[in-house]
Amino acid sequence: MNEALVITILVLSIFGFLACGVWVGLTLAGTAWLGMELFSSRPAGDAMAITIWGAASSWTLTALPLFLWMGEILFRSRLSQDLFKGLAPWLDRIPGRLLHTNVVGCAIFAAVSGSSAATCATIGKMTIPELSRRGYPQDQIIGTLAGAGTLGLLIPPSIIMIVYGVAADTSISKLFIAGILPGLMLAGLFMGYIAIWALLHPGRIPQADERLGFAQKIHRSRHLIPVVILIAIVLGTIYTGFATATEAAAVGVIGALILSAVQGSLSWPVFKDSLMGATRLYCMIALILAGAQFLTLSMGYIGLPRALAEWIGTLGLSQFGLILALMVFYIVLGCFLDGISIVVLTMGVLLPTINAAGIDLIWFGIFLVLVIEMAQITPPVGFNLFVLAGMTRKELPYLARVSLPMFLLMIAAVLIIYAVPEIATWLPRNMKM
Repeated sequence: MNEALVITILVLSIFGFLACGVWVGLTLAGTAWLGMELFSSRPAGDAMAITIWGAASSWTLTALPLFLWMGEILFRSRLSQDLFKGLAPWLDRIPGRLLHTNVVGCAIFAAVSGSSAATCATIGKMTIPELSRRGYPQDQIIGTLAGAGTLGLLIPPSIIMIVYGVAADTSISKLFIAGILPGLMLAGLFMGYIAIWALLHPGRIPQADERLGFAQKIHRSRHLIPVVILIAIVLGTIYTGFATATEAAAVGVIGALILSAVQGSLSWPVFKDSLMGATRLYCMIALILAGAQFLTLSMGYIGLPRALAEWIGTLGLSQFGLILALMVFYIVLGCFLDGISIVVLTMGVLLPTINAAGIDLIWFGIFLVLVIEMAQITPPVGFNLFVLAGMTRKELPYLARVSLPMFLLMIAAVLIIYAVPEIATWLPRNMKM
């Protein structure tokens, strides 16, 4: 069998279906069926039924809709209104001043959302009008928000990490723990860039507001306390081994409902909209996962994973060369597909190669999340860019240009965790699970 011909037909099939407007999940399933019919003796019908049922009934995936629902509830609460008032007093004296609210706000919301688009939209609704009103430069407001919004994928709980954990058969709890230090490191890189830029362009940063005492800062930050407690409970139950990711997600939903009720923002329309929003998003993700699982099975019968692993082996790449090649591969793929599709579409093919190269699967999960974060701000299919385009009425080329420094910082983050892999592996290796 000519593997190059098979790959060409399957790739053309995928992009052909997508170009016709077919849903991603159905595209993956249709390509898998076509591949099995053309290049395998295994009947495609029963294989598709068994595989899709197995993918849809996975207990591990139960955490996903619960985390989605928790994020939807908090998305509709008064958190976005209180966040700026709580953070601003603490950031007003740092170079760059209130531009840092984009990064810190996204980092906080990422710890209760798990979605990059939701994080970007929630924080953007608050910071874009407020920072614009105060006279901060628009290119820096939008650019830093585009990059910081991607923290929703890296800082746990993360939807992408759950999908990767299922696809790679890796502990989701350990992946969550592994994302903490890289997430804080990336947030630190973003804030460092803002501070350096502000020092180089002092005339473009408005003057600081009135100086507040410590007690006044604490008083203005009181609205953040319930959210911080919720984050600590959800993540703490996972990290201490008291609860699984699924059980912690259920605790998060209950906590989000209580928090929303205490804030006075929980009503029947809010409850219904949050539940329906999470249901719609999960159904989309579940369909993609089911289609990708069938495509993985199909490629296994065709023999593509083995052929690809053998081909990469003949290239004689070092581990660093393989990582660089995969980074470029995922960045290019991210120009056309969303992050979840990228994970489930590629893991079945690349997993044997990753194992053969001796790459730790937990570390690779963090690497994968970082490169998918880059895809969130690369046109033409950059979901954070779409979110910002809808909020700011700016064109994609402008949004991509102002986001470029954040993209380069993410590349730097990949190189850092490769040079110092303990940033991603030390916590899961040393924390009791």
